[in-house]
Formats: sequence, structure tokens, C-alpha cells
Amino acid sequence: MNTIHMARVVIGGLVAGLVMNAIDFVVNAVWLAPAWNQSTKALGIDVASIQAGSAIGWITSDFLAGILLVFIYAGIRPRFGPGPKTAVIASLIIFAALHIAYASFVFMSLYPLSLCVQSALGGLVAELAGGQIGCRLYQEERAAVTVRC
Repeated sequence: MNTIHMARVVIGGLVAGLVMNAIDFVVNAVWLAPAWNQSTKALGIDVASIQAGSAIGWITSDFLAGILLVFIYAGIRPRFGPGPKTAVIASLIIFAALHIAYASFVFMSLYPLSLCVQSALGGLVAELAGGQIGCRLYQEERAAVTVRC
């Protein structure tokens, strides 16, 4: 098949984003919340004043990353074949792209390396889990079969 079924990319991507959001919430808003709050306060930022906007941004980011993850899966599927292995490859591509960018928080001395590494490990779990579930929903159209008599 030469075309990507975009409706299925979006559906699979939104499901992947939902899974990623759930895991990221547990990791960053529950488990690492005290460390994020302390580090953010050390920057002189009032955590309460940015929480709502920050949450909306991170939630949207995970949904967009989920859609991009399934799009990558659909694009590499002809070369690597459908299935969990290809979903892992797509998930690792998204993980690398996101967390290389997020590493700038450390490079600019905004947040400690240990906090960003812990968050990245949670992100790895989120992307792998979201990728497995979201990519499982992606299927291409079946070619019409014609029978000649």
C-alpha cells in the first residue's frame, strides 16, 4: 500500500497520547511533583501561577507526540513490517526527539540532571506503552480482491 490511512493515524495517535498522558501524569505530577515544584521555585517562578497553562501544554504535547508516533509507524511499516517491533522503533524515534529537546533544561541549568533523567525514564515507558497500544490500532486498507473466471 502506498498511502497512509490518516484517519487511523489520528485515532491510534490519540489513543497513544492518552496512554502517554496517563503515565506522564503519574511520573511527573505525582511521583516527581515535589522535585519539579522545588526546582521551579528555585528559578523564582510561582508554581501555582503556571500550573493550569503548563498542564494544558504538556497534555497537548503528548497527544501530538502520539499522533506523530503512529504516523512514523505507518511510514516505516512497509520497511520493517507491521507489529510490536516496528512500534518500538517508532516509539524510540519519538522518545529520542523529545528528550534530546528536553535535555536543554539541563544544558541551560534550569533543572537538575537527576530530575530530568528520572522524567525521561518515565517518558520512555510512556512512549513505549503508548506506541504499542496506538500502533496496534493502525491498519492499512486491504486491497480489493478481484476474481476472474
